[in-house]
Amino acid sequence: MAIEVEKSLFGHCIFAFVLNKDLPENQAQLIQETLEEHGGTAIRFNEDIDLRVVTHIISYTSDFPEYNQARLQMIPVVKPPWVMQSILKQKEASIRPYTPDPKLIFSDVNLSCADIPIGDKDAIIGAVLAMGGMESSSLMKVTTHICALTIDHPKCQQALEKNLKCKIVLPHWFDDCLKLGKRIDEKPYLLPDPEIFRVNPEANLPFPTNEDIIGASSPHPVNLPLPTDSPVRRLAVFRKRKVMVSQDLQLSSRTRKVIEDLIEGGGGSMTTSVHNANIYVCHWREGRDYVFASRAGIDVGNLSWLYHLITNNEWTSPTRRLLHYPLPKEAIPGFRDLRITLSNYGGEARTYLENLITAAGAEFTKSMKPDNTHLITARKNSEKCQAAEEWNIEMINHLWIEESYAKCEVQKISDPRYTTFPPRTNLGEIIGQTQFDPKVLETKYFSRDPTPSPGDPKPLKRPVMHEKDRNASSRKSNGDVAMGGRDAETAKVVEKKKAGRRTSSRSSLGQVTTPAPNRRISAGKENDTPSSTGSRSAKEKAVSRLHGLAPDIALYEKEKKRKGPIWGGERAANKVDKERSAERSSSPAQKYEEDAEFSDEEDHNPKRQRVGPPPVEMRLLVTGYKGWLGNALKEDSDKKKMRELGVLVTQEPKLCTHLAAPNLVRTKKFLCALASGPIVISTDFIDTCAKHKKGDFPKAGDFVLKDVAKEKEFGVKLKDVVARAKANNRCLLRRVPIYVTKDVPNGADTYKEIIEANGGTFGIYTGKPTIKKVNPEDDEGPAEPVYLISGQKPDEKKLWPKFVTEAREGNMVPRIVDQEWLLDVALSQQQKWSDRYLIEKK
Repeated sequence: MAIEVEKSLFGHCIFAFVLNKDLPENQAQLIQETLEEHGGTAIRFNEDIDLRVVTHIISYTSDFPEYNQARLQMIPVVKPPWVMQSILKQKEASIRPYTPDPKLIFSDVNLSCADIPIGDKDAIIGAVLAMGGMESSSLMKVTTHICALTIDHPKCQQALEKNLKCKIVLPHWFDDCLKLGKRIDEKPYLLPDPEIFRVNPEANLPFPTNEDIIGASSPHPVNLPLPTDSPVRRLAVFRKRKVMVSQDLQLSSRTRKVIEDLIEGGGGSMTTSVHNANIYVCHWREGRDYVFASRAGIDVGNLSWLYHLITNNEWTSPTRRLLHYPLPKEAIPGFRDLRITLSNYGGEARTYLENLITAAGAEFTKSMKPDNTHLITARKNSEKCQAAEEWNIEMINHLWIEESYAKCEVQKISDPRYTTFPPRTNLGEIIGQTQFDPKVLETKYFSRDPTPSPGDPKPLKRPVMHEKDRNASSRKSNGDVAMGGRDAETAKVVEKKKAGRRTSSRSSLGQVTTPAPNRRISAGKENDTPSSTGSRSAKEKAVSRLHGLAPDIALYEKEKKRKGPIWGGERAANKVDKERSAERSSSPAQKYEEDAEFSDEEDHNPKRQRVGPPPVEMRLLVTGYKGWLGNALKEDSDKKKMRELGVLVTQEPKLCTHLAAPNLVRTKKFLCALASGPIVISTDFIDTCAKHKKGDFPKAGDFVLKDVAKEKEFGVKLKDVVARAKANNRCLLRRVPIYVTKDVPNGADTYKEIIEANGGTFGIYTGKPTIKKVNPEDDEGPAEPVYLISGQKPDEKKLWPKFVTEAREGNMVPRIVDQEWLLDVALSQQQKWSDRYLIEKK
């Protein structure tokens, strides 16, 4: 009987292996034999994993193509030690401690706590369990870590006496790992003589080596990392795969020929159509082929990723390493004006970070100066770190730049993960572990399908993507909206809803179910986990029925609250019919009139009456009002009172009908709003509104701004300015090219908004050629002016001669001015010029 139980331990299981350098074929063969002895079945090595067949995947890594889909289908992915642990227990071991998921940083930890306070003990145990580890109160052979403050505890002494292979660590190690969200080396925290207490934190540390960035430190590989005159290698990684290489890589014919020979020699093939490809290699995250490939589930990577596959002959996802994925063509928002330098990183880690900074759109500097904005350091100890504290330069670790690049937006440096520096750890040891989130990439770069072309061939069918599409269609039918196009079944459901056929919609919803993988279930096993397909189908049917009953339930709840006799009969039926017709109608006014027929009957219940704010009669933009400065409560209260009077305070200059200011000012908000030609009133209007009661609306005409002193100072008449602004219709500077230097006073963004509000063409001038050369004989009409707004800094003055030369070569009149010219033009709402605006005259 015991033999039968042993034989049937894996009797219902079908295993697949992911071979790599950590799990070579000979080791996998031994594990396979062990599984077969206990009733298990394994599919052949080096074959694509069919998720409809397998029940378990054995792998030391999560970096294989089917991993994400396996998680969606709840197929366990476990490390090889799980097999032996299951055999020892004579039942399938828990999955979580043996998962290769990199997010579970303590998945290999089996913890036992010694002499630490009960509060700290509970916190550490909870963290270890949450991060994939296990805990036991007593010391066992499988224990990997003992958490203790001293080595005097009996558990520690027992581990030393029995020479157990477990590490005795301080609780500080768990604390630092949790702060970083990464698992760092335990060595500085090991008892009996922990390095963090014994050695000065500022003492030198060697640069650690890191395999995660080998072959992934640059998105621009210089050449293939193997001799091109060597015989063609057979690469199994490209077997049965079709590869398309984009033209934006600009490969030489010789390099392209070498790549083709390597791929075709390994059983793969090249294609020129993305519709037939399994792999798409490009440099930029743009273009129709990139969008199509990304949305179709084709693996998209750059040339560095392709070379990595060729060099290692081992599959890796292009989103696993940040510089294996195509680069953004434009800078990531927030990085353009940053100047970043590095400290305490060496070797390939330093090269990796330099390239990552540049790819994000920031400027990398080898030396650090006061105008640097950020210092990325692996330790809080160097001359640069001291200077950064004196110059108030932000100091963070590499996790900030990695996660900002992975999430396609600048992360807040207030996150403690980015400012954590363990005392005797060089954080270069955890570099390169950050991965892309496919959902973030989809939202930012390929949220919609590309426009189809008439000559597009039918895309290649992919089993994994077919399963994904089937799952996606079932999710859409429950209310999710697809970012791109809809499939035919979903479109039919939507059309039927529009026609008011709720029963058809319910039936189609009930029929769509999540596909379940085909698994062999052992007979007679008492604790088999049932398939989730039936449960999901029942839930979907129940939800769809509830949707159909929603109107009846709502009516029932309404009648429960009614005071007086029961309401029903013909009047009730008529009202229900009218409500349903109003929902189908496109006219909100019609629905309002039908509801009004029953308003007299429901007036007795004041709780049901919801009166919204009155319609907006004035859209007000406020600038320079000191009453709200540092007083958020007053600002909220005044805005609420004004809204009750029909006044909506807006921040959009384009939308405002009125502009409130204490006097004639030249703030950014005032000048941007002025371009729309609003009625300019005094901020006394706000004080008056705050004192008035609802329905007593003060007239804006009584508060028209009058500021004779400022009008005389700026040489304008506000009444005439508003009239000109209405006539200009935000086109005062139309077709006028205006450049600014990046170091201009008040910042380039300030002038950008003013220029664009008046219809001008804005650009930042850095000295690079921007003005197209034009032959005066070929140019129609006289030379037109081009403006450069600049400050007086030495770096800005160096740009002046280049700008003058470029402008003249483009048959334009160069005018280098300070900000006064733009402020005067925007305030007067007329194009004016005088040589006094030239910066050389200042």
